[in-house]
Amino acid sequence: MDPVTLIVTAVALGASAGLKDTSTLAVQDAYAALKGLLRRRDIDVSGVERRPGSDAQRGSLHEDLSDAVGAVDDEVLAAARRMTDAVAADDAAAAPAIGVDLRNVQAAFLTVGSVSSTGTGVRVDGGVFTGGIAIDEVKAGNRGDPSAR
Repeated sequence: MDPVTLIVTAVALGASAGLKDTSTLAVQDAYAALKGLLRRRDIDVSGVERRPGSDAQRGSLHEDLSDAVGAVDDEVLAAARRMTDAVAADDAAAAPAIGVDLRNVQAAFLTVGSVSSTGTGVRVDGGVFTGGIAIDEVKAGNRGDPSAR
């Protein structure tokens, strides 16, 4: 995942988790820290906070982050990772297990192999491949139930 998308995802996860009464203090603290860092860099996350599921709001934040010189740095990336880790630890359903997750990839050829995941094995959204795709040895889903294989 590219750095800007990671940050946008972390903000959306934090905003979504913040709407629940059951979010943990770790999630709340991680989200507050990420928002504070972004605010100090003049990045407005209020649109995503109001509508965390909105592609338009997330797209707008993505554009703002991409355009802002110096907004995406190691400190913000570390805070975004802490945010996503906190949500994953708090609510496993909010961060489903995906072995390989690619979005908006453009390439001549894609090769994926030896993937093991308890959720989706390989997910490609918006991919454009001019030469082809090879996906081998993917084990995914509920591995405890032999009939689910």
